[in-house]
Amino acid sequence: MKVAYIFSTQGHSVSYKLGQMILPQLENGMHGVDVVGMFFFEDNNYVLVDGDPIGTRLAKVAKDTGMLLMACDKCCYEREIDKKLVEGAVIGCFPNLYAALSQNMPDQIITL
Repeated sequence: MKVAYIFSTQGHSVSYKLGQMILPQLENGMHGVDVVGMFFFEDNNYVLVDGDPIGTRLAKVAKDTGMLLMACDKCCYEREIDKKLVEGAVIGCFPNLYAALSQNMPDQIITL
């Protein structure tokens, strides 16, 4: 099964759920599904800033698996981080997300 994650909840959504639960499973090949994409909103985008420990690990997984990493365009521009993202991360909005995922369509989209 293929899934995509949307990180919209503020707080521990990225640092705990992604950083301590999902990402270690992905790194160890034990997540149980193919993650084809991740989309980040609001402050969750900071994890994709180059130099962030979670973002660095995530970028490696994305490079190895072809997983999409997309940051909300408006959120990045407001935070002035649009030119500071990890290698491979792209900026976009829902139309861009739909177009990118249509190349590797997920069976489920999970919002955290």
